[in-house]
Amino acid sequence: MAKSKGGVTVSRVRKLCEPIVTGLGLRLWDVRYLKEGADWYLRIFIDKDGGVSIDDCEAVSRAINDPLDELDPIESSYCLEVCSPGVERELVNDEHFEQFIGADVMVKMLRPIEGIGREFDGVLRAYSGGEVTVADHAGENEITFNKKEAAWIKLDDFD
Repeated sequence: MAKSKGGVTVSRVRKLCEPIVTGLGLRLWDVRYLKEGADWYLRIFIDKDGGVSIDDCEAVSRAINDPLDELDPIESSYCLEVCSPGVERELVNDEHFEQFIGADVMVKMLRPIEGIGREFDGVLRAYSGGEVTVADHAGENEITFNKKEAAWIKLDDFD
């Protein structure tokens, strides 16, 4: 139940934040609503060419604060965080995978793959319909899996 509630919350917050973030000359990378310990966090990840500054995070936080209070998508108390996706950003949405075809990635699978294990790195070769193809750095071997089978897929050495 909480997972579906979180999905609805994320969807509503994304819809609210996207035009505000875009209007500030930034891109909305991801929205997450999750519990860490006893506390709930609403994290808004923003991005722009050249990287995100603390001033960008502050501007987005100020711009979304009142509309977020008005929308009131979350009944309980939570901590709002606006931040950069970071150097080793997690690829989440279809457009992230499509944008970074050819980039170095790190992968952590939910279950080990025979002969490979749970964690590996390589080059993102292809993405289509949730299917991810990663080749080793030598380009000799490829593995294709559904992104739902991965705990995470992150960029490696993003610049």
